Amino acid sequence: MTPLSNLPSDQIPESSPTEPEPLVTDAAESSLSASKPRKTRSLASIATIVAAATLISKVFGLVRQQAIAAAFGVGVVADAYNYAYVIPGFLLILLGGINGPFHSAIVSALAKRSKEEAAPLVETITTLVGAVLLVVTLLLWLFAEPLIDLVAPGLSKTSEGLVIRTIAIQQFQIMAPMAFLAGVIGIGFGTLNAADHYWLPSISPLFSSASVILGLGILALSLGADITTPKYALLGGQVLAWTTLLGALWQWLAQVIAAQRSGLGGFRLRFNLQQPGIGDVLRVMGPATLASGMLQINVYTDLFFASFLPQAAAALGYAGLLVQTPLGIMSNMILVPLLPVFSRLTAPEDWHELKQRIRQGMMLTALTMLPLGGLMIALAHLIVRIVYERFAFDRAASVLVTQVLIAYSLGMFVYLGRDVIVRVFYGLGDANTPFRISVVNIFLNALLDYVLVSLFKAPGLVLATVGVNLISLVWMVIVLHHRLNGLPLWQWGWQVLMLTIASVVSGMVAFGVVTLMEKGLGTEGFWVTCLQLAVGGAVGLTTFAVLAIQLKLPEMTTLMVSLRRKLLRR
Repeated sequence: MTPLSNLPSDQIPESSPTEPEPLVTDAAESSLSASKPRKTRSLASIATIVAAATLISKVFGLVRQQAIAAAFGVGVVADAYNYAYVIPGFLLILLGGINGPFHSAIVSALAKRSKEEAAPLVETITTLVGAVLLVVTLLLWLFAEPLIDLVAPGLSKTSEGLVIRTIAIQQFQIMAPMAFLAGVIGIGFGTLNAADHYWLPSISPLFSSASVILGLGILALSLGADITTPKYALLGGQVLAWTTLLGALWQWLAQVIAAQRSGLGGFRLRFNLQQPGIGDVLRVMGPATLASGMLQINVYTDLFFASFLPQAAAALGYAGLLVQTPLGIMSNMILVPLLPVFSRLTAPEDWHELKQRIRQGMMLTALTMLPLGGLMIALAHLIVRIVYERFAFDRAASVLVTQVLIAYSLGMFVYLGRDVIVRVFYGLGDANTPFRISVVNIFLNALLDYVLVSLFKAPGLVLATVGVNLISLVWMVIVLHHRLNGLPLWQWGWQVLMLTIASVVSGMVAFGVVTLMEKGLGTEGFWVTCLQLAVGGAVGLTTFAVLAIQLKLPEMTTLMVSLRRKLLRR
């Protein structure tokens, strides 16, 4: 998706009468950053900053995964890392991620307070959360072995599985401190976003990726071709774990420095539970963490079944990153600026505008995720070969990861759409409804995993998650429909259906173009494959754009106007 604007807010031209009115976030309107007047930052400006920073960090994440794939393929080290990373990664995503519960709770509380109130509040929350997570870190280190057995019980069934288990236990113990780092990183994200700082929080995940890339580079230079041999599997696993932990540490330290420079508090112990705002933060943070945790339990359920399938865990990891790269960029662009807006429009007299903003979030999701999903399904085999197929990652690995990627791509719209609706509930101060739905979905996901894995193997695990996300999305939309005295569901549903059809057509066109090119140019050669992907993707996107324009959606008009302005300026 093209960002709505790449200009500073004071240089954005005034909207014409036919263009949607730009949003200004509640965070921008607050007095958190200073007592003197300052320029507000529009939704478009925030989206541009977040998109650029997230894109850079996602590129580094993709390179990191390429380095892991080249060094270890879908072998024992990569499999072990995916099992060992389940709980530390779960905590990093749950607690430390942008748009996670800690981020959402901090933004909601700080957007209504001055800088003088913010610093002690942040320090108190950091002290409370940090103390709890230090205990969690110690427990993870002590119980690493039974926890790995709980995550992947199938590893003890084979000799190769036992090797994977040994490596995974050691990696898990090394990465245990990420439990503490996840919490303070999440608080840092929310603090900086509430103060209208978006660049550093969005780009900071690249520290973790850069650390892993650097560590694997040094290991490859030291061992050469021996890096893929069983003899050095344990060493390779240790390097992966230590560099992952070091990257999280860098990410947190960068946030601490930025927060201190902005006067938003530092790493100072405070135990004042009577501090104003503590209750506001905890009321959102508690249920939201539980709700998000329920979703991450579904990841554990998937890996539980994956442990009985050779190479499935590694395939899920590689394919998942390919989907999360565009999904993460769009998620941050849409959710980061919209969350304060949802929080501002909670009064009944503001519900008309709230419904417009919900529609805006859902239509932007459909306009980006549906065509991307369609094209990724059509071009999955090319994407996997270009990104991963080299050294230890062979053609057989490409086939497996391609199948999983196709399954992931089917659910891109419902995944991000569900996140948009969840943020509406958070804005309304209701984290309990998403939590209750998530609890039910745990059991539903386990049932679907059991049924679909027997039918489709590894892709079945992903299809189960897609089904759960779809049910969650529909369920929460129905609840909102009743709570907000009606949403134009038929209108929205019809437009999403039309965009879905356009996405299917664009995917079919892209696949047809690539098939014709393969007959003429063959299927071998890196640059030949890149050319086929570029041409097929461009033709597919053009097809979707032509079809989507015919629907005359306001959001599509906004995107086209923005693109035209950018081209004219350049």
